[in-house]
Amino acid sequence: MGSDIETINVGAPSLKDLFVQFFIIGAVSFGGGIIAYERILLVEKRKWLSADEFMAYLAISQTMPGLNSVNLAVIAGDHLRGALGAITATLGLILPGSIFVLAVGIIYASAADHPLVNYVLAGIAAAATGLLAAITYKIGSDHWRHLQSLLIIICTFLLMSIAKLSLPYVILIMAPISLYLYRPSKKA
Repeated sequence: MGSDIETINVGAPSLKDLFVQFFIIGAVSFGGGIIAYERILLVEKRKWLSADEFMAYLAISQTMPGLNSVNLAVIAGDHLRGALGAITATLGLILPGSIFVLAVGIIYASAADHPLVNYVLAGIAAAATGLLAAITYKIGSDHWRHLQSLLIIICTFLLMSIAKLSLPYVILIMAPISLYLYRPSKKA
């Protein structure tokens, strides 16, 4: 009978390192910015995953219910250290945010009417938007160069931002178009 330890990659991080790195991500980022930090950590800094593995795991995490960043932590943790890695990475990621939200909730309950609170919340929203835009550009930079991909990106953006369609409707519209544009070519 084999143990989980035998199935772990030789270059896999320790559970402590996995927890600490995901704890740092959870402590310094929020919203869409978490995905950016996960990519920096997993692909660029630690090289625990290849860029292709990261994109595949991100795609899988987006199809699952729940937060993409947490789903990605589960998948990456499982890939790197098995079931214990999935639990460790997930706890590392969500613990700082949980503590922060609890503290902010307590403070907000006593200072919700103060005008400075609204300014702080607006600043946080702007920072998260900037981080999300940066990682979207970084992950999709190869696709900006192809006309078909650019058209899909623009149409998707317009359907969601101008037409205000929800994601399921956008997928129903854009999936057939994408499949048509990227259908295999017939070589004679």
